[in-house]
Amino acid sequence: MNKHREGAAMVRDDSFSADERAAIYRCIAARRDVRRNFLPDPVPDAVLARVLAAGHAAPSVGFLQPWNFIVVRSDETKAALHAAFSRANAEAAEMFEGERALLYRTLKLEGLREAPLLLCITCERDRAGPVVLGRTHQSEMDIYSTVCAVQNIWLAARAENLGVGWVSILDLADLSRILAIPDPIVPVALLCMGYVDQFAATPDLERAGWRQRLPLEELVFSERFGEKVGT
Repeated sequence: MNKHREGAAMVRDDSFSADERAAIYRCIAARRDVRRNFLPDPVPDAVLARVLAAGHAAPSVGFLQPWNFIVVRSDETKAALHAAFSRANAEAAEMFEGERALLYRTLKLEGLREAPLLLCITCERDRAGPVVLGRTHQSEMDIYSTVCAVQNIWLAARAENLGVGWVSILDLADLSRILAIPDPIVPVALLCMGYVDQFAATPDLERAGWRQRLPLEELVFSERFGEKVGT
């Protein structure tokens, strides 16, 4: 492998250039949970294939690759999922009180009917049998691996200028029934996906006043939990 020096660092042929690094960090910073302003334009098959390939390239415990991807385009299926969301959202609204409850009811929390396609990512927990390398002491690692696939999809979609929104206000039993997901396969994420007219500069919930981004320095510890760096 060829190597050369770039400043103080040794650069190999498989290193990322400064422009490539900048693009990756920009994609991460520009990713948004998109719930509105979807355009009717269909997502080309080639673009969707690249996004799904990014999901399939995610890391997984024991190289289990526990994910499956269900692509939904049918208006009938979207309507059924929206009805399930509406039931769960009405229940969720009752869990908040006072001004928080009023604000919750103003939030746009899904784009199930507007997005050109929906994508459900599942976890097939017994894909490699009962004993999986790396899951022997943390049984939930296959679920975490599937979430890594979700994040890969989200970032790849943003790089393709596609908006993605994760719909989590939904009873998983309803989701499994509507999409015919058999036991014991676990639905992990339901994503709305499509081109949008713009990407917001800040998260929707931050602009709505629901929560603000926490300062990174308050979340970084040294050696032990709670020990601030430099103290």
